[in-house]
Amino acid sequence: MVEIQEMTDTSVFSQIAEHQHEQVVFCHDHETGLRAIIGIHNTVLGPALGGTRMWHYASDMEALNDVLRLSRGMTYKAAISGLNLGGGKAVIIGDQTMKTEALLRKFGRFVKNLNGKYITAEDVNMTTKDMEYIRMETKHVAGLPESMGGSGDPSPVTAFGTYMGMKAAAKKAFGSDSLAGKRIAVQGVGHVGTYLLEYLQKEGAQLVLTDYYEDRALEAAARFGARAVGLDEIYDQEVDIYSPCALGATINDNTIDRLKCRVIAGCANNQLKSENVHGPALVERGIVYAPDFLINAGGLINVYSEVVGGSRQTALTQTEKIYDYTTQVLNKAEQEQSHPQAAAIRQAEERIASLGKVKSTY
Repeated sequence: MVEIQEMTDTSVFSQIAEHQHEQVVFCHDHETGLRAIIGIHNTVLGPALGGTRMWHYASDMEALNDVLRLSRGMTYKAAISGLNLGGGKAVIIGDQTMKTEALLRKFGRFVKNLNGKYITAEDVNMTTKDMEYIRMETKHVAGLPESMGGSGDPSPVTAFGTYMGMKAAAKKAFGSDSLAGKRIAVQGVGHVGTYLLEYLQKEGAQLVLTDYYEDRALEAAARFGARAVGLDEIYDQEVDIYSPCALGATINDNTIDRLKCRVIAGCANNQLKSENVHGPALVERGIVYAPDFLINAGGLINVYSEVVGGSRQTALTQTEKIYDYTTQVLNKAEQEQSHPQAAAIRQAEERIASLGKVKSTY
């Protein structure tokens, strides 16, 4: 299901320069089979924090492109949420059958060698148990189980933030933030998607869903009284809200004309295949887009609470503010006659630039 943004220049340094990254680390270990890339986008606000995902990429360049986009998104996610964190992300190249304790602990050693500039956490196809192995080699790991003094599974908090952002976007589009009776299409019912379905069902939404794994989709449909459809059919549904909760770039030239919704609000990262093309295109179609890195920030907020010694309740209280942040961004975009993704990026960059001045002297 992963779909990577088209690259205009395929040279490694051109890709790094295009996204203005500080550092990119290529990790290779013959003995364990580890091949990984760590992207550190910006550390003006603090250490780069972002999860590690494991994925079977079609090429090394595709993996590089993914980690660059994801780590950039983490910079904006932290900045717009008011966190003192920079943006980073890591990808381990390969499928889950390659995952071993040795491979994960070797990856932990590469993280350790960055001396705290990058803090890793759980992401796609990684588990809290995997984080425990990485933690054996480096202390720069967040999102550990509560039994180890960590903040536990961030998925419920990510879902709560997405729900708050969706309600704010609904208020903008429909004049009310109530989701009762709204027809909502959820694409992806993994950990976060399932928690989101709980919120939506509780509020009385009419749900249609899909997932890469058909049995998981059918199970979720039975549990939440939803209708399951095929992977490609999800774009053609007559719904009020489309919620992308799988992997990125699902809003693209092939799908955008098929969408019949008034709102897009989901927890997937990098939903727009091209921000400068598909962001304005959604505005032209009268679709309110809740920027992904803004409304899926709950997980990062939860992990941040672990780093600074906060509680789950502290994280939830801060995550609830995503409603207000989303409202501000949507209004800002309207006032600037821009699109929400651009307005959100500008707001994040303004905070980074402002605090960069504070840190310009020792």
